[in-house]
Amino acid sequence: MGERTRAVLAAGLRSLSPPLEAGYYEELEAVLVSADIGPAVAARLTAAVRATGPRTREEAEAALIQAATSTMSPRSRELDLTATPACLLFYGVNGAGKTTSVGKLAHQLKEDGRRPLVVAADTYRAAGIEQMVEWAVRAGVPSVAGKPGADPAAVVFDGLQLAKSRGHGVVLVDTAGRLQTQRNLLEELAKVGRVATKALDGATFESLLVLDAILGLSNLEQARAFNKAIPITGLVLTKLDGSAKGGSVIAIESELGVPVKLVGVGEGIDDIAPFDPNAFVRSLFES
Repeated sequence: MGERTRAVLAAGLRSLSPPLEAGYYEELEAVLVSADIGPAVAARLTAAVRATGPRTREEAEAALIQAATSTMSPRSRELDLTATPACLLFYGVNGAGKTTSVGKLAHQLKEDGRRPLVVAADTYRAAGIEQMVEWAVRAGVPSVAGKPGADPAAVVFDGLQLAKSRGHGVVLVDTAGRLQTQRNLLEELAKVGRVATKALDGATFESLLVLDAILGLSNLEQARAFNKAIPITGLVLTKLDGSAKGGSVIAIESELGVPVKLVGVGEGIDDIAPFDPNAFVRSLFES
């Protein structure tokens, strides 16, 4: 994951040599900022490393890994699938990878012995509905689709009711892409969330914001706005394999306290995986 991020950081960290004098920490902070960790978090991590008083680069590296790991979200990274049916609502800006993430996860859940149902609720684009249905077919799972122009909240409500009647254990909902600046569409998303809660008789559901890793720290602004419209329970990070901005994950989790739960690491139907923060941080910082 994050091969380009790892390359940027590894080269930068290797170039920093002992003795660990004041200049080392200035350079360390600059290297962290270059990996899109953000000025505020980079300064905080650098201060944490300095406070440990490392004598060698290896000690500094170990302190950095510890500091970065501890600044990330402490919340559970497991998907909450306890409700019957469990509901996973995917949303985000256009092109972030919502539809592909739904298809990949539906396939994975089916392989795990569950009975997923995909709800195609992107009623703004007929092509969006068709793409989601195609992914569901590829995943080998059933789907229901709203008609173009239909109320997405009504589509979600009907999909959840259908899942109950047919005994589906998990419902994955694909919604239309929307910018964080489109207030009316954020209000519509909030309505979808309220309707889902009603259809689930008050049970909680997974509210998953899908972010494109390539956008780096600009994802933080997105996450802030979406979190106001509908509380985020988890993040799905796509295209992490090709991004030089994977360090932004640390900044986003640090500010919002929302955990990354899934990562997309390729184009194949199996290319989605749970997010391991310890392994991720080590992969970034171990030289």
